[in-house]
Amino acid sequence: MQPIITTSGLTKTYGSGLTALHPINLEIRRGEIFALLGPNGAGKTTLISILCGIVVPGGGQARVDGHDIVRDYRAARRVIGLVPQELHTDVFETVWDTACFSRGLFDLPPDPAWIERVLRDLSLWNKRHDKIMTLSGGMKRRVLIAKALSHEPRVLFLDEPTAGVDVELRRDMWTLIRRLRDEGVTIILTTHYIAEAEEMADRVGVIHRGRLVLVEDKMTLMRKLGRRQLRLHLQDPLREIPPPLADWPLELGQDGSLLCLTFEAGEEQSRIPALLRRLGELGIEFRDLDTRESSLEEIFVGLVKES
Repeated sequence: MQPIITTSGLTKTYGSGLTALHPINLEIRRGEIFALLGPNGAGKTTLISILCGIVVPGGGQARVDGHDIVRDYRAARRVIGLVPQELHTDVFETVWDTACFSRGLFDLPPDPAWIERVLRDLSLWNKRHDKIMTLSGGMKRRVLIAKALSHEPRVLFLDEPTAGVDVELRRDMWTLIRRLRDEGVTIILTTHYIAEAEEMADRVGVIHRGRLVLVEDKMTLMRKLGRRQLRLHLQDPLREIPPPLADWPLELGQDGSLLCLTFEAGEEQSRIPALLRRLGELGIEFRDLDTRESSLEEIFVGLVKES
């Protein structure tokens, strides 16, 4: 299947001389949830803004659903929905009117049934006659999502969509996002809530200082770069790690009562049994053990430090 978004050598340097994007080569698959991660100023919003036709690229090419974003920008923009980071909307309009107006901007005929469905999905139906100026911040965020979905886009960009919103909206939003993905909509999101990317994304891209550091399937990334830790709760505390255990990368914690082995994913079969046998030979007993895996956040921090 052809990717729905492709970029080739996409760059951006602003008039101030700041290079926001070095050559970006990226493919995003149809119907996936793609999380773009990076610290503030990494280039996430610049990349999204270029793909959505808000910022003019400095060089390179990009296509959305087969349409060149510069030469055929109207067709490209037609298939895109964007939920921006900032709250921008006409505060004097009603929720219903602003959603309908946004649909009309794309030269689509009115479809009250679709607008009703979107508003109900976002728990906005009871607010449809309210002016936006009267809504809470969380409700205004819902309106932005409704506007982005009003013209039935095939690609939905979410730029920090849950920043500063309540838990209920966050839960409703991810339920809606999953359903849209199941219906074939491609979702691209940027987020500082890496736990959400870990839960939601199919693939992850990491951008840092305008360079795309890595693009990988989420689970493959966590298997390849994730670290695991075996934690042994000792029966009797140790003052120090015995010299016969020097071949293992071990650390002591909790006043010598916790022995930790950190290893790369995939090393369990070689590392753990050998360590447990050696502990038995040395007469070191433990009353419990558990393991933990690196989170996506820990992997992300490590990648950014290396780049």
